[in-house]
Amino acid sequence: MPSATSALDLLLEPLTADTLSAASMVAIVGDDPFLSGEMIGSLREILCPDEADRSWAWREFAGDAIDDPRDVFDEAATVAMFATATRTAVVRAADPFVTKARATLEQLAASRGSRGLVVLEVKSLPGNTRLAKAIAKHGLVIEATVPPRTNLTAWLRRWTKATHDCQLPVATAERLVERLGNDLGQITQAVRRLAAAGGSTIPPEAVDDVAGGPREQSAWQMADAASAGRAAEAVAMLADLLESGENPIGLTAQTAAVFKRLSTAARLLALPRDAGRPKSLEDALRLAGVAAWPKALEAAREALIRLGPERARALPFWLLQTDRSLKGDASRGLRSRLALERLICKMDAQYMPPRQAGVDARPSQRPRRPAHRS
Repeated sequence: MPSATSALDLLLEPLTADTLSAASMVAIVGDDPFLSGEMIGSLREILCPDEADRSWAWREFAGDAIDDPRDVFDEAATVAMFATATRTAVVRAADPFVTKARATLEQLAASRGSRGLVVLEVKSLPGNTRLAKAIAKHGLVIEATVPPRTNLTAWLRRWTKATHDCQLPVATAERLVERLGNDLGQITQAVRRLAAAGGSTIPPEAVDDVAGGPREQSAWQMADAASAGRAAEAVAMLADLLESGENPIGLTAQTAAVFKRLSTAARLLALPRDAGRPKSLEDALRLAGVAAWPKALEAAREALIRLGPERARALPFWLLQTDRSLKGDASRGLRSRLALERLICKMDAQYMPPRQAGVDARPSQRPRRPAHRS
């Protein structure tokens, strides 16, 4: 992709009309539907601020339903005599349209002229093409993706303040990202519902009411019950989830996030003091990714103490065993349920794990080599 401006940045500091008036063409590039939709909405507000103008000045096309590309170009070229809105033709899902009309698009992207504006929403725009180079030089390329190293928590806090004028504490933002991943559409919808409930600050415990559907919340509750040593309760939740149609592999992936944080904290605490060992159990939990609000930290602390260091460090190995079973001989039916029940029961305080390579590597507990016989 050519040099681009991030949609995440533009949602916090929107473009100006002067910037867009100088652009020959706009390309919104990426696969995040939330960012693409928000950018198109933002462009409409800037280019056609008066809603009365949008019926004639703003026209959207479906990229796979354009028989004649000239329909798009004519729409952008037709400028009203007595109006201030910028005539804009938007092509949604424009990848097939770009393939069909590449030569004309290259010419239009090379110079602005007195016509209106063409906006392309595409999945990709290789930077070595003439079209990409022309838009990057004379127009505007907007990146509608979430870069891998983005601090989504920090961005979400700024976006909440700018959009809803309320505070989103770090712990609340972390819990939203933990529950919903990088799905900005779901995250921002959850924030809107929380902000609409009123209050100047959104507390972390409010996230449980909006983040995820009933099945997702039950899966997290099952993981919490298992890590807290309530095996019977967790097994009962598992049965309900499987009977409601949940996929065993999906359940394992969802609950693994909870278990891996406990394991990471245990491994950090096992480090030597001069090798980065955290000062306290709470510090280890925070470094492992546990949300920094009292209820979450206390629950994780109790679970880690109940598990004990040896079983906590064994969690990744147990998860690997379960994943292999579910993708092998226990891929369906009662065997898949048994594989998950076995994982839950291993977390019970009465279960003592056999020593595995890499789980507990203390020299005094490694098996001795057999004596050499001549």
